[in-house]
Amino acid sequence: MAKGRFGGWVALNVANKVDPYLMRASRGRLKLPSGSPTVLLTHTGAKSGKRRTTPLVYFTDGPNVVLIASQTGKPKHPGWLHNLRANPAVELWAGGRGGHYRAREAEGEERERLWRLATQLYPGYDDYQRRADAAGRRIPVVVCEPLDSD
Repeated sequence: MAKGRFGGWVALNVANKVDPYLMRASRGRLKLPSGSPTVLLTHTGAKSGKRRTTPLVYFTDGPNVVLIASQTGKPKHPGWLHNLRANPAVELWAGGRGGHYRAREAEGEERERLWRLATQLYPGYDDYQRRADAAGRRIPVVVCEPLDSD
């Protein structure tokens, strides 16, 4: 659904507001249907210092959690990416479990490999990149490395 412009709007403006409450209240069992695994990213505002929670589609690469800063192909990067660049210490929560991570942007071959994996999991990312290309934006791939021993 999020692949189209209307679906992308719903994902950014409705699901992102409702999912954190649904996911926490149901211990990860409920969220607005997207068909993709969703993680709650808790990050610290770059300017405000306030803690914010954003639901995002994710996949794993070994022990790492991978996030795609697509914002459905909009011309600007999502606000959460700006926050991660300033404050890379984050918390991730999915399926009733969570932990502490350090976020960084993938570069070079690692970025290309993870982008290929992302587009295999959700081909819509290629459409998002085409939209972002019009604004000269390359969609970042974010790797969250666990700090917890579990």
